[in-house]
Amino acid sequence: MEQRHLGRTGLRVSRIGLGTLTWCRDTDEHDAADMLKAFWEAGGTLVDTADVYGDGQAEYLLGQLMDGLVPRRDLVISTKAGSVPDPDRRFDGSRGHLLDALDASLARLGTDHVDLWHIHAYDPVTPLEETLHALDLAVSSGRARYAGVSNFCGWQLAKAATWQLASPGTRTRLASTQLEYSLLQRGVEREVLPAALDLGVGLLPSSPLGRGVLTGKYRHGIPPDSRGGSEHMSLFVEPYLDDTATRIVDAVTTAADGLAVTPLQVALAWVRDRPGVAAPIVGARNAQQLTAAMSVEALSLPDEICRALDDVSAPVHRYPDHDWSTL
Repeated sequence: MEQRHLGRTGLRVSRIGLGTLTWCRDTDEHDAADMLKAFWEAGGTLVDTADVYGDGQAEYLLGQLMDGLVPRRDLVISTKAGSVPDPDRRFDGSRGHLLDALDASLARLGTDHVDLWHIHAYDPVTPLEETLHALDLAVSSGRARYAGVSNFCGWQLAKAATWQLASPGTRTRLASTQLEYSLLQRGVEREVLPAALDLGVGLLPSSPLGRGVLTGKYRHGIPPDSRGGSEHMSLFVEPYLDDTATRIVDAVTTAADGLAVTPLQVALAWVRDRPGVAAPIVGARNAQQLTAAMSVEALSLPDEICRALDDVSAPVHRYPDHDWSTL
């Protein structure tokens, strides 16, 4: 699998990442082991997790698998901290919480460092400089090699990345930002992606297959064994089952038929090769799904297909999101 630099750093990651959101929930330890081994054997390196996935069990399982199945040195482990199970405060970006959460993640992963550590979301209560100081301490202490943010909007990302570049002292450049990005969700193109490109921050798209909808599996109903048919994930999928999504999925399917590939491959190749993207994170539930995703490695979409998909899925840009002189 081809490797790419993450943002303006020396860290290289596989251009498809393996997500672990479903581990220890919809994906058991045997399927997780099969996926990790297949991913590693295909040259995949970037494995993405978080301290809240499976209430911490996803990290623990990944640590167990690294202990005997896949060498730790061959993987780029990315995890996140900041989400908390508190109905009154969904995110905690305080320095104390973040560093405690990192130490707990390291213990579950069974390693003395993670390669990439993300703040899971912006905390409006905690001063941003305090949150960013946690990143600096994590890197300076060796507990994290690189740092980034997740789910930050455009101004939040720009403020954080600029602070890290401009403030005095030893600061950690933001290597990456992780947000949802697909043909069904192109909101990052309004302000987040321009900020990331300008500041040298690599984009790690989550849900690159539109929460599974872009595979075409929902074109004729909701399969009972799908996320859309599950009790705890149906609300996650539902927003992408509207008429707009249907038109985009139809276009993806038409392109796939013309290229003799699958809709999954078309949708994943499109987002993988967008400007600023380092590696889409694929949240497969089993090795079969992951193998299907990794088969995109040899596919590059023709320019005319990209233009057609761009047109049918184009987000609305209005002042001041867009260059005013073109409006």
